[in-house]
Amino acid sequence: MTQPHPTLTPRPGILDIAPYVGGESGAPGANRVIKLSANENPNGPCPAAIEAYRAAAAGLALYPDGGAEALRAAIGRAHGLDPARIVCGAGSDEIISLLCQAYAGPGDTVAHSRHGFLMYAISARAAGAEPVAAPEANLTADVDALLAACDDRTRLVFLANPNNPTGTLLPASEVARLAAGLPARALLVLDAAYAEYVSAPGYDAGEKLVDARDNVVMTRTFSKIHGLAALRLGWAYGPAHVIDVLNRVRGPFNVSAPALAAGAAAIADKEYVARCAALNEAWRDWLTKRLAAAGVACTDAHGNFVLAHFGESGPHGAAKADAWLKARGLICRRMEGYGLPGWLRISIGDEAACRAVADAVDAFREGAA
Repeated sequence: MTQPHPTLTPRPGILDIAPYVGGESGAPGANRVIKLSANENPNGPCPAAIEAYRAAAAGLALYPDGGAEALRAAIGRAHGLDPARIVCGAGSDEIISLLCQAYAGPGDTVAHSRHGFLMYAISARAAGAEPVAAPEANLTADVDALLAACDDRTRLVFLANPNNPTGTLLPASEVARLAAGLPARALLVLDAAYAEYVSAPGYDAGEKLVDARDNVVMTRTFSKIHGLAALRLGWAYGPAHVIDVLNRVRGPFNVSAPALAAGAAAIADKEYVARCAALNEAWRDWLTKRLAAAGVACTDAHGNFVLAHFGESGPHGAAKADAWLKARGLICRRMEGYGLPGWLRISIGDEAACRAVADAVDAFREGAA
């Protein structure tokens, strides 16, 4: 680790941040590699998004539309939302960071569930605030615990629903109870990065709650079901007062022109989104059953991944399972950074990838050489 400079030092708290480490993408020595560590769409983006991206190459000398007018209009049409209450960013990661920058600082706290997305705590510390992790119940966010973690210093509460990496889901009634119980100065941020994969009855990604209240904002991404992770594109929908604040603190050209073009095309192709969601659900359910048959239990997942329990130690523990899979070119995600050392997160790939994982886990559990 780099040693700090004796005099050129960052603000207090910055050096307490453990840098975010993305999912691995390589396996030295493997003849083929199947990357299942970053929850990417194995089908890629829709053809229209690819074509829009290519067409945008003709305008690379020009600045993008700083207001993302066309993309916000496309999002509004796709979801029935007011484009004036939408802001776009370089991935939902940027919007998470901007929210912390705008609403939290030294002396403030930012609450999140114990096994929530790592960027919540990182962004809070970067803004000078203190992250507070609330305990979960059966790897699911607990509204009572989140409310207990709040006090008069709490400025933001982050809830991913479905959650990454656990894949678990809170019903709309519980999310509404959380929003209603927050301190007056706290903003609830609903991270709905995996919303398109949810088929549970009554699920609200956040639109209805945002419209009903003035203390809720929803974030979304193009990195998952839309298959545009390389372009770093996300958006938020919120009360006018929150969107006004985010537009004041974001960069003037924070989203590239190719990303704007590809995003507008991607969100308009509802048939492609539905097809990807159906394939994901079918293979997620299939893989969950195959893993269970091999003695590996998974959480009740609602995203495009499963969280599989191998145990912390022993011959069939998570570290050994990860090494076994990696040796066969199957790259999954270790969970120590999330406080879950006995688990592996496995993205749902295509049919070949899911069958390869299931067969490799069978062999691993059987102790095959």
